[in-house]
Amino acid sequence: MNRIKSLLIVIAGLVVGMTAQARTFDEIKASGKIIVATEGAYPPFNYYQGSKLTGFEVELAEAMVKKMGLAIEWKALSFDALLAGLSQDRWDMVIASFGVTEERARAVTFTNPHYCSGGVIVSRDGSIKTPAMLTGKTVAVQTGSTYMANVKKLPGLKDVKNFPQDSDARAALLNKRVDAWVSDRFVVKNAIESNPNLPLKAGGYLFVEKMAIAVKKGNASVAAAVDKALADVMADGTYKTLSEKYLKEDIRCQQ
Repeated sequence: MNRIKSLLIVIAGLVVGMTAQARTFDEIKASGKIIVATEGAYPPFNYYQGSKLTGFEVELAEAMVKKMGLAIEWKALSFDALLAGLSQDRWDMVIASFGVTEERARAVTFTNPHYCSGGVIVSRDGSIKTPAMLTGKTVAVQTGSTYMANVKKLPGLKDVKNFPQDSDARAALLNKRVDAWVSDRFVVKNAIESNPNLPLKAGGYLFVEKMAIAVKKGNASVAAAVDKALADVMADGTYKTLSEKYLKEDIRCQQ
């Protein structure tokens, strides 16, 4: 009975998401505030420093919203709930290192990418360097991520263990519960540079992807405003400054 009740609640939530109307950019401007969601557990892109939400994507979004002439209200919650909340109009946009995929693009509208990266294979001793070398291995990834989707496509894996936060997946490798961890290149770079004494060695790419901000499916006015604000901060040097602050390089997509 509880399963039936839970299913009805999920269906009801989906119906609300399909029928509710997202705020247009004119409505957002009239309110003076845009509501932006992120995870808050994915350094150096979005994370908490004490009680303060910060990171490359957080500062980038704040700079973009300033260009829009708006105030920003942040919402931070689990990665796998972000796009669902967007479809239910709980916030106006999501910036949380979402890789653009065909499946996701059917559910949300992606803006122009704000950076390019890819999934990197990490092991304790650097012995696992390529996708082929994951055969017979147990791999840790974050739930709902493109890393999980791409790892699961690989033939011959022993197991794929998924965790609610990427830091949990990394911890599983450090605790020898898995043989490898797959995550974003810059997240891996940050983890290694921030913790040089930890047994973390990066191998090669599993795949390359574009990361983009998401708005509700079909919300063209908000998508256009986001694209304009992103272009503005890229043109005036703000993007490069933030990128070099957090990643020590300019990570915008080159093509």
